[in-house]
Amino acid sequence: FCFLHGFDAEEDLVGSLASMSTNERMKAIQKMPETMGKKRAIRNKVLKEITKRSRHRGAQPSCCRQCLQGAAVSFRRFGNTLSEYFHQLRVWHKTLKIIGAEFGTSVLSYFVFLTWLLNFNIFSFLINFGFITIPQFLAAEPNKLSFTGLELLTGAGYFQQTVLYYGFYTNATISKTENGPSYNMQLAYIFTVGVYFVICFLILLFSMVKFFSRNFTNPMVFSVNASKLLCIWDFNITNEKAVKLKQKNLCMQIKEGLTEVNTEVLSFSVKERVLRLAIHLLAWVASLGTAVAACTGVYFLSINNLELFMKEHRNDLESQTAMLVLPVIVSLLNTLIPFFFSWLGHLEKFQSPGQHIYVTMARNIILKMSIVGILCYYWLNVVATSQSQGCCWETLVGQDIYRLVLVDFIFCLLGSFFGEFLRRIIGTTVCVSLGLPEFDIGRNVLDLIYAQTLTWIGILFSPLLPGIQMIAFFIVFFVKKVSLIRNCQPPCKVWRTAQMMTSFIFLLVCPSFLGVLSVIGVTVWRLKPSEECGPFRGLSSMYAAVTEWIQILENYTASKWVVWIYHNLITSELFFFILSTFVLIVIYLYWQIIRGRKTMIKLLLKKINN
Repeated sequence: FCFLHGFDAEEDLVGSLASMSTNERMKAIQKMPETMGKKRAIRNKVLKEITKRSRHRGAQPSCCRQCLQGAAVSFRRFGNTLSEYFHQLRVWHKTLKIIGAEFGTSVLSYFVFLTWLLNFNIFSFLINFGFITIPQFLAAEPNKLSFTGLELLTGAGYFQQTVLYYGFYTNATISKTENGPSYNMQLAYIFTVGVYFVICFLILLFSMVKFFSRNFTNPMVFSVNASKLLCIWDFNITNEKAVKLKQKNLCMQIKEGLTEVNTEVLSFSVKERVLRLAIHLLAWVASLGTAVAACTGVYFLSINNLELFMKEHRNDLESQTAMLVLPVIVSLLNTLIPFFFSWLGHLEKFQSPGQHIYVTMARNIILKMSIVGILCYYWLNVVATSQSQGCCWETLVGQDIYRLVLVDFIFCLLGSFFGEFLRRIIGTTVCVSLGLPEFDIGRNVLDLIYAQTLTWIGILFSPLLPGIQMIAFFIVFFVKKVSLIRNCQPPCKVWRTAQMMTSFIFLLVCPSFLGVLSVIGVTVWRLKPSEECGPFRGLSSMYAAVTEWIQILENYTASKWVVWIYHNLITSELFFFILSTFVLIVIYLYWQIIRGRKTMIKLLLKKINN
C-alpha cells in the first residue's frame, strides 16, 4: 500500500510539473530537496509526459515554433555557459573559502570588504571613463611633452597634458560634424560626478542594509546547537579537497560559536576597575595627542610644499619630484602610528578581540580622517587661493591626490613585507617566544577606507583615479593573501564577527563618504575655477554651468518641465524639509519593526531550544 501511495504521489508530481511553463518547471525541480540523480529522473519523466500529451492531442509543433524553442534552448545554454565563465573570472572566490576555513570569519571579513571595494571602483571607473574621458578623446590635442618615466611616481610632467587630470578637459561643446549631435562637456562633467555620488550613496545604503539584515536579523547567526552538526552538511560535495575545506570551515564556525556561548564575564574589584579605567584614559590621551601632533606636522609640511612648488620651477619635473616628500611623510605617519595604537590596545588587555579591534579602528579612523581633513583644508583654502598665471589649481590638487594614492599603495605593500614577513622571520629564528604574527584587521581595514576616501575626493580633479585604485586593490588582495597564508597564524582567540562587515561599511559612510560630500560641495558651489584650464574656466563656480543651462532651457517650451523641477524641487528648501521629515518618519517606523522582529526572534529561539 505504501509503495502504491508513493507511486501515485510521484505520478501526481510529474503531472503537475508537466502542466507548468518551462521556467516554472525548471525552478520547481531545482528547489526540490532531492539528489541530482533524482532530479534528473523526475525531469526525464516530465519530458516524456509532455511528449505523450502532445502526441495524444495530435498537435505537432509548427516549424516556426520548433525554431523558437531551439533558439530558446540554445540561448539558455549560452547564458549558463557565460555565467560559469564569469564565475571562474572571480579569481578570489576559492581564496575566500580557504581564508574563511583557515583563519575564521574575522580575517575573512577584511578580504570580503576588499573585494567589495574592488568591484565598487570598477563601477566608478566605467562611469567616468564612459561619460567624461571617451568624449574628451574626440577633442584632445596631441601631447607635446616628453615622457621620462618619472611621471609614474610624481603624476606631473607628461601626465599634465592627458585625460588623467581636470585641467586637460575642454570647456567646448564637442561635435564631430557641424550639424550633428553635440556633447556639452561642462554638463557632462558635473552631471556625471553628481549622479555618480548619488549612486554611490544608494549602493552604500543598500549594502549596509543588506549586511545588517543578514547578520542581525538572521536567527541562524544567533543559534549554536545540534542543527550546526546535523543539518548543515552539503551532500552534493564529492571532491576530496572541497570536502576537507568544508570540514575546516565547519570546525571554525563551531569554534567561533562555542567561544561566543562560553564567554565569561569577568568581575573586577574596585581597585582593578579604577586601574583599568586609568589605563584606558592614558591610552586615549596618548592616541589623541599623537593624532594632533601628526596633523600639525602635515599642515606645516604642506604649506612648505606649496611654497617649494610656486617658487621658480613651477612646471619643472625635478621640483615636482621634491613634492613626493609630503605623500611619503603622510604615508609614514599612517603606517607607523597604527602600530603604536595596536601596542596600546595590547596594554589595555581587552576582554575580547572584538573590543580590541573596534577601539583600534576608532583611533585609526580619528588619525586618518584628521589627516585627510587637514589636507582638504590645505587644498581648498591654500592651493585654490594661491593661483597665479598659468597655474591650474585643480590639476595641482589632482597631482597631490595621485601621489598620495600611489605612495600609500607602495607603503601598503612594504607594510606586508616589514610588518608580517620580517615579523615571521624574527618570531621563528631570533625570538621564538614571539611566534608567528596575527593579521591586524583594524589597521588593514582603515588603510582601505583611507585609500577609498582619497579616491572619492580625487574623482573631481582626476576622473581616472578609480581605475588606478582598482589596479591597486587588485594587487593588494593577492599580496595580502600570500602574506596571510605564509606569514600569519590564525587568531589565538577564535571569535565570530557577525556585525563586522556592517561596521566596515558604516565607517565608510559616516566619516568618509559624508566628509567627501562636504569637500565636493564646497568645491562645486563656493570655489572659483581656474581661468585658463578645465571645463569650467571663466565661470564663477562649477555649479554656474547648471544655472546657465537652466536659463537657456527657459527659452524652449518643450523643456519647461525641467525648469519647473529645478526651481520647485532641486533648489527648494521646503521640498527638502518635507523629504527629510518623511525619511525620518519612515526610519522611525522601520526601527519599531526591527525591535518587534528582534523580540519575535528571541521568542522563536526559546521555542527551538525547548
